[in-house]
Amino acid sequence: MKRTLMYLLAAAIVVGSYPYSAPKAAAAVTTGSIQSGVNFRTSPSTSGSVIRMIGKGEEVVVLGTPNSKWLQVQDVFGSIGYISSDSKYIRVNSSSSGGSGTVSGTKATIIGSVSFRTSPSTSASRIRYLSKGEQVTVTDKPNSYWYAVTDSKGQTGYVSTDDKYIQVSGAVTGPSEPPAVPGSNRVEAIIAAGMKYLGTPYEYGSSRDNTNTFDCSDLIRQMFKDAIGVTLPADSRGQGDYVRGKGAVKTDWKQLKRGDLMFFMSYKGTKASSYTGKSPFGDKITHAGIYLGDGKVLHTYSKESGGVRTDVISGKHWEYRFLYGGSAL
Repeated sequence: MKRTLMYLLAAAIVVGSYPYSAPKAAAAVTTGSIQSGVNFRTSPSTSGSVIRMIGKGEEVVVLGTPNSKWLQVQDVFGSIGYISSDSKYIRVNSSSSGGSGTVSGTKATIIGSVSFRTSPSTSASRIRYLSKGEQVTVTDKPNSYWYAVTDSKGQTGYVSTDDKYIQVSGAVTGPSEPPAVPGSNRVEAIIAAGMKYLGTPYEYGSSRDNTNTFDCSDLIRQMFKDAIGVTLPADSRGQGDYVRGKGAVKTDWKQLKRGDLMFFMSYKGTKASSYTGKSPFGDKITHAGIYLGDGKVLHTYSKESGGVRTDVISGKHWEYRFLYGGSAL
């Protein structure tokens, strides 16, 4: 698929530290429709890192206008970044509430130096330390351990909810539900959610309660939770049964669609002859991944391989070990 390489850029959801004046945010209901593929960046500059390519037809929420050339937007799976304001890339829809204003949130005070991170995880990159006495705005509570906050300069990120670090002036609703993702955009949201974990270390039997490490089924489960709020079975065989229960599955990986789950038997070597006589529905599933299209799979399988990664399928043991695959949606 033409967008596969674009998504390989999404190693993490990162909000850069590009210095600029706090944007004057548009009303929260202002949305935009992407007219042509456009780079989604960490700061309002062509030197900002590319989070991913937002494709034609996707909807975004317009949060602000830092300058005449850039818009601050939130995409379908909750990432905040910047895109060109050029009309060839985005059509901004009229706000239903009219006027302009600041992004709503709950005020809070930092009462102990705390890490300000790019995502709600202790493994995420640290933007900086927030200092005692700083004022921030809490915009979300993705889970019981983290607040999404905006600092006094407009920088967005995440801090611990522990009351030894932050004092919130009012109630914060959470955890929030993932944004509703319509139609075929669900597949792209799921894949993008997985791409942000590229390089995350592998651990067999990894905890399903954090994103510090993943085994194969944990990665897939987290991708679906992050992107569309669906919780799949915790192990690869359970996920295989779940997909089979959805309907038709394919035993030829070349018939799979982008976003389909893939299930594999145990490794027996690199030769096709080693897998003669395999039974797609009889052999035990020992590995799972998600098909990216263009002959590639996103998965994780060993510490030595570097953790979450993509691999070519054709002519490799992945092709010989493949049992069946299909959609979990």
